[in-house]
Amino acid sequence: MTQKITTDGADCTSKISETSIRNHILRLQGEKHPDHSPLALKKAGTDIATQMQLAGLQSHNQPIPDVDAMGDACFNVIGTLFKEDQQKPVLLIGAHYDTVSGSPGADDNTSSLAVLLEVARVTSPLFQNKAATLRPQFVAFSLEEPGFVGSRDYVQNLEKTSDVIFGAIILECVGYTDHRSGSQKTPPGLPISLPDRGNFIGLLGNTHTAPITKAFEAAIKYAAPDLPHISLILPKAAELIPDVRRSDHVPFWDKNLPAVMITDTANFRNPHYHQASDTIDTLDIPFITKIARTLAATVIDLAGLER
Repeated sequence: MTQKITTDGADCTSKISETSIRNHILRLQGEKHPDHSPLALKKAGTDIATQMQLAGLQSHNQPIPDVDAMGDACFNVIGTLFKEDQQKPVLLIGAHYDTVSGSPGADDNTSSLAVLLEVARVTSPLFQNKAATLRPQFVAFSLEEPGFVGSRDYVQNLEKTSDVIFGAIILECVGYTDHRSGSQKTPPGLPISLPDRGNFIGLLGNTHTAPITKAFEAAIKYAAPDLPHISLILPKAAELIPDVRRSDHVPFWDKNLPAVMITDTANFRNPHYHQASDTIDTLDIPFITKIARTLAATVIDLAGLER
């Protein structure tokens, strides 16, 4: 992987600002539940589609069969390039946009949506104007909370296409930090002990995700050198560690597809997880911005856009 970023790449990552991250979160935070707030869930999906279109992507809604929100079909939102080479493998950036009942979901998972939308906005022009080795898909999954329903449907639909997944990068709760000693807990069964301060971002991968992990770690060096981070690759689908199988990377793992989860570790750090108090004022906006810049640089590197 590259050890430095080109002028185009540096310009790209620098376009991601704390203001743009904050604005996405302010616009999208709020309960989005299929039973208790179905209109808000649908509105959020529509907003995400609009933002993808403003980023220069074409978007389409992928209905989730047999699941609706007060009569309206629930759907994933998929953003792609207008002109795609179907022979190129897919680099997927994903995040869910639903919430549990009673929570505005600023960290879970609006923080991740802000990162996804900003990475889409700043990398889309490069994909359109340069020869890439991969083709991007930016996917906002619905119905993660009841058991990864949207992402499972997406993975099942892969069998009907010729798409080859190079790797899926799933964003799950990326906005909360706590710099106090003792603020971070380690999930049971994890083969390492995490630092006791919740000020880092974690990347968790399965087999065959070493290229993504290396690119992410290299990107941090030039996009956010002061961002604390930990990377860990687990064998197969990590069936014996339930707490690492709680987001939209799991359907990919279960089909032996390369996928990583980028996370602040959710309830192992954040006391507002799944609570009414999960609001933007509890988030670390500079932290989220650094993650977005790092991910944009990672995408640029993996897709060969810096060459």
